[in-house]
Amino acid sequence: MTDRAPQDLPRVPGDLLLLAEPEAFPVLPARTALIVVDMQNAYASREGYLDKAGFDLSGAQSVIAKVTQVVAAARMLGIQIVWFQNGWDPEGVEAGGPGSPNHWKSNALRLMREKPELAGTLLAKGGWDYALVPQMQRAPEDILIQKPRYGGFSGTQLEMMLRARGIRDILFCGVATNVCVESTLREAFHREFWPVLVEDACWQGGPRFVHDATVFNTKTFFGWVTTTAALTELAGG
Repeated sequence: MTDRAPQDLPRVPGDLLLLAEPEAFPVLPARTALIVVDMQNAYASREGYLDKAGFDLSGAQSVIAKVTQVVAAARMLGIQIVWFQNGWDPEGVEAGGPGSPNHWKSNALRLMREKPELAGTLLAKGGWDYALVPQMQRAPEDILIQKPRYGGFSGTQLEMMLRARGIRDILFCGVATNVCVESTLREAFHREFWPVLVEDACWQGGPRFVHDATVFNTKTFFGWVTTTAALTELAGG
């Protein structure tokens, strides 16, 4: 929680007031997108990359259910849905090679080097690990962004697609809170988008305090924080 007094953000005709911290956030569906970050088998399924790498997936099923609710609410409101998938070609060319910090810091790439039997399987386009979990259903009007790095603006056409649709405000949900979600949320802030984190529809990579740190960072420095229930209520659910 912050200790500053709430303020009123600028409003326009037709917007809807979303309960959020540190203050209520005015949502105009026509200028809003929901970004669903990396809800892939790699990050949310047993035997996926995060599971194989030893990360805690105890909250994955709960987050899948929450993300499903968030997507449904966004559809009811007429908000543009954007899906992220993170990974590379099976040969790893897009991963960057030894000259890239991604080569050294990606746990998926490191795990494949340590276990050659996994080579070309983790986060590889076209494979099970790369695919969205079965509960995530894309509609024809949804946007799909395949990203080679943590942040969704890096090496993609995300900004162009959002600007072309008049998007200003971005809701975020998905995994991992402290990595791909926060990386993209911070990039959005620096590109003059207005970020809103749906915090209970996110799951972290690592201990729970890193999720809490992202929540703190967002509402204190980079944007606003809301919940699945608040968005569902806004949609009349």
